[in-house]
Amino acid sequence: MRVMIWCDMEGVAGVTVWAQVDGGAALYEEGRRLYTQEINAAVRGCKRAGADEIVVVDGHGAGGAWQFKSLIPADLESGAEYVLGYPWARYIEPLQQGCDAVLFVGAHAMAGTSDGILCHTVSNQAWYNARINGTLVGESGIISAICGDFEAPVVFASGDAATCREVNELIGDKCVTAAVKTALGRYSARHLPAVDACAMIEGRVYSALANHNWPAPLKFTNPVTFEVELATPDRANDFRGRNGVTIAGPRLIRSTADSFWHAWDQFWPYGG
Repeated sequence: MRVMIWCDMEGVAGVTVWAQVDGGAALYEEGRRLYTQEINAAVRGCKRAGADEIVVVDGHGAGGAWQFKSLIPADLESGAEYVLGYPWARYIEPLQQGCDAVLFVGAHAMAGTSDGILCHTVSNQAWYNARINGTLVGESGIISAICGDFEAPVVFASGDAATCREVNELIGDKCVTAAVKTALGRYSARHLPAVDACAMIEGRVYSALANHNWPAPLKFTNPVTFEVELATPDRANDFRGRNGVTIAGPRLIRSTADSFWHAWDQFWPYGG
C-alpha cells in the first residue's frame, strides 16, 4: 500500500496565530514542534496499517529559508520519506506511480470560513475564492482534485472542526476526520493537548487505512475550469500571457483544460 501525506501547519492543535506558522517569527519554533509531532503520529498510523511506502510532503509555505521546510528533520519518524522545499501542490511523482490513499494532516479551512482558524486559500494576501467547475474549494479541495485525476482517494483529514466539515462536504463521510481544535474566532480556539491530538491522529489514520472503506477519488467533469477571485486587480498581472489562462474580470482568473491537473498546471506553473 502506497500512501501520500500532504501536510500543512495551520490546522495543527495548539496553533492559533500567524506568529506560530511564519518562518522566523516569535513562536515559529513552537509551531514547528507541534507540526512535526502530528506528522509523526500520522506516519505511525500508516505503519500500523501496513503501508509499504509513505511519502510525506511538507506543504506549508512559511516563507524565506523555511519555505515548505517547516518539519524538523532530526525529529521525523522513521519508515517514511519526506519531501521538503518543493513548491506547493506540485509534487506528483507518487501519484504518477500509483498511490493507494492520500491523507491530509494539519489542514485548514478555505478563505472566508467564519469558524476556521487562520482560514485562507493558498495566499492570505493575494487570493480569495477559488472554484472548480463552479464548486467553491479551499486548499484541501485543490489537492483532492489533483489526486483524483490520478485515481487516488483522500481517506483522512485532520485540522480544526471547520476543516473536517469542509472535507466531508466535498468528498463524503467515508473520509475519516480528526478535529483537533474548534474555533472560537479566527485567532482563538479550544484545542486538544498535543499528546491527545497525536493519539487521535494515529488511531484514526490506522482505522482509515485498515478498513479500506474509502471514498471515491474526487473527479470533475471535463472540460475542467479552475477560477480564482484575487484580492486586488493588480494581482491579475501575474497571470497575463499564460496558455489556457484568461483574465475574465478585474480580479477573476480562469484556466480551462481537459483535466484539473492540466488546468492547475497551466494556472500555477511553478516546479521544483
